[in-house]
Amino acid sequence: MSVETQSKVEKALEEIRPFLISDGGNIKLLSVENNIVKVQLEGACSGCSVNQMTLKNGVEATIKRHAPEIEEVINVA
Repeated sequence: MSVETQSKVEKALEEIRPFLISDGGNIKLLSVENNIVKVQLEGACSGCSVNQMTLKNGVEATIKRHAPEIEEVINVA
């Protein structure tokens, strides 16, 4: 994983984080390996019934906009 890719992913998460925090949650970057991002949804987000939709439509879409080389974002519970 390049430092540049990790930096782009971090920037995308900073963009998303205020929305998650406003709903009582947060997100933590665990790793970026082989163009796969592993994150952990925290707080209210971890038990939310729509967290997979948030992960794919919000988090993954934003990360891919910042770092098009990313193939997938996975939540590690």
